[in-house]
Amino acid sequence: MCVTAVESRPVGGGSSHAIGAMGELGVSQKPSQRPFGARVKAFVALTKPRIIELLLITTVPVMFLAEQGVPDLRLVLLTCVGGYLSAGGANALNMYIDRDIDALMERTSRRPLVTGMVSPRECLAFGIALAVVSTLLFGLTVNWLSAWLSLGALLFYVVVYTMILKRRTSQNIVWGGIAGCMPVLIGWSSVTNSMSWAPVILFLVMFFWTPPHYWPLSMKVKDDYARVGVPMLPVIASNKVVARQIVIYSWVMVAVSLLLTPLGYTGWFYTAVALVAGGLWLWEAHALQNRAKAEVTGAKLKEMRLFHWSITYVSVLFLAIAVDPFLR
Repeated sequence: MCVTAVESRPVGGGSSHAIGAMGELGVSQKPSQRPFGARVKAFVALTKPRIIELLLITTVPVMFLAEQGVPDLRLVLLTCVGGYLSAGGANALNMYIDRDIDALMERTSRRPLVTGMVSPRECLAFGIALAVVSTLLFGLTVNWLSAWLSLGALLFYVVVYTMILKRRTSQNIVWGGIAGCMPVLIGWSSVTNSMSWAPVILFLVMFFWTPPHYWPLSMKVKDDYARVGVPMLPVIASNKVVARQIVIYSWVMVAVSLLLTPLGYTGWFYTAVALVAGGLWLWEAHALQNRAKAEVTGAKLKEMRLFHWSITYVSVLFLAIAVDPFLR
């Protein structure tokens, strides 16, 4: 399971601070300058735990849907642990590959490799170790279908998104986001050891959710991306163009989310939640588009309103997925 959701909190110290902390890019602090407690926190930070919370929110409810009730709690625990390790490995490898641009971006200037708390070699070994352990954990304790899905998501995020797409195309987050859609497939397969239309539909919900989730944040930090030559859509297109794309993806996402009920996988409760939450999403998306059309800029654009709502939306939607089987 890999990441699409991103941390939004600002971090202090720009590129000059980041480079100053390391002396030069890729040179770690001396061992005496790296206390054990701080080192432990740094390795945890490599996994991006706040982001993984969102991935687990999209994994566990699907297990309830697949079971049509409460799944085996041991299985839930093993799936969550395996998912955390897999996503953590992907995130660590992402930081290893992107350490050059992370040092130049304000938003990422305090990451462990940038500050020198963790060396590039340590990060690489850590990421590979988590990838191996998570795959074996899934295969030996859950099932091998889930193991291969998890490994596939990790490789897709690291190789296809981070190494190939991210620095080459404005469609990077669209196709790279496929990795972040995999947790719903893993959640379903961990229970059933098979696939069905329900996880495919939820995969598509997350696929169409990812761009309008990420682009508002990219609009806010587009100067960071422009500085390092990463062609996120807001870097190469106007706010009006980006907002129009957000609205298009939002409408498709909401429409797809409503397919579960007519296909018999969910009932009235999920449908009601999907309609209300989707309606609020569309309200926010169109409000952003209206501000962009009016050429509002700066803080008044309020692009982060949609970013924060996007996290609430997916949390509420998947909570409804977990609750719905008990109300049918």
